[in-house]
Amino acid sequence: MAEKDQQFVEMVAKALVEKPDAVKVDRKVDEMGVLLELSVDKEDMGVIIGKEGRTAKALRTLLRVLGAKNDARVNLKIVEPEGSEAPVKEEKKEEKTEEPKEEAKAEEKEAEAEVKEEEAADEDDRPMADLEI
Repeated sequence: MAEKDQQFVEMVAKALVEKPDAVKVDRKVDEMGVLLELSVDKEDMGVIIGKEGRTAKALRTLLRVLGAKNDARVNLKIVEPEGSEAPVKEEKKEEKTEEPKEEAKAEEKEAEAEVKEEEAADEDDRPMADLEI
């Protein structure tokens, strides 16, 4: 398998990106298996990763199949280029809840009154066996 995995990643990446000259694949072997580090131009990162990471996941799946065929574990690391900015997750701002207006308060009171009426009506709907004579 020597470098077939490396050549495979390089070929696929060059076919996808706008700047194929910037594609670089480094191969490292250790006790965990083979690690391929893919570097591309910062403008091509979106193409390599794909929507919701689908392209990267598909490439990793194909590498897993290639590795299984040759009894090796192959991992792909996509290296973030220099000068690129990782997206920052915005924290959700807690919205202040305003106190219910007068109309809402009135509606709440009406709903409570209806519930009380229903409960009172339920008490009178007892079966005949429970009624006192």
